[in-house]
Amino acid sequence: MIEDLYVAGMVRNRHLARSISDAAMGELSRQILYKAKWHGVEVRVTNRFFPSSKTCSGCGDVKTDLDLSTRTYSCGTCGLAIDRDLNAAINLARWRPKEPSAVPLLALTRAALLSTA
Repeated sequence: MIEDLYVAGMVRNRHLARSISDAAMGELSRQILYKAKWHGVEVRVTNRFFPSSKTCSGCGDVKTDLDLSTRTYSCGTCGLAIDRDLNAAINLARWRPKEPSAVPLLALTRAALLSTA
């Protein structure tokens, strides 16, 4: 399971641009696809608008606002306080599509490898 991130939009943030560009997201996705094919594993992609960081992993409450500078997720409903990235990881691990056919399944092809390199 990987998140479909809007990298072009993230690069527009002048505070994050260099870090995002240095992260080599294309190479990471290429490697994930390659290793998944090697081991016979399907790779599914969550929608980029899925609120993985804004959803409480304890009770499911969704915050409307959450700044990037906020590194600890605090739920006003159940009182859970957890690292923002850990909270998002838990939500992504629990995520199941409403319709499996609606979720993109990445297939490893030569074209896909070349386009992400």
